Amino acid sequence: MSAKITLYSEEELIKKVKHYAKEHNTSVSKIVNTFFKNLLQKNQSNNGKSQITDSLTGKIKDTKIDESMYDKYLEEKYL
Repeated sequence: MSAKITLYSEEELIKKVKHYAKEHNTSVSKIVNTFFKNLLQKNQSNNGKSQITDSLTGKIKDTKIDESMYDKYLEEKYL
């Protein structure tokens, strides 16, 4: 069963999405539905974590990093 929703977005973005849909012989509704399905499927399969998060989990477990080290890193990077 289908239901109607109203979405608000930036006018320029809507124009670009409509153009994309036309070029790919689809509709904005199908694009949005596909996005929602992929979003929900990703969340169910990864418990809300992205593949990047999964790939990095546990990589630095033996490293001792404290707040002062992070502060020093930020100072060197941005000052």
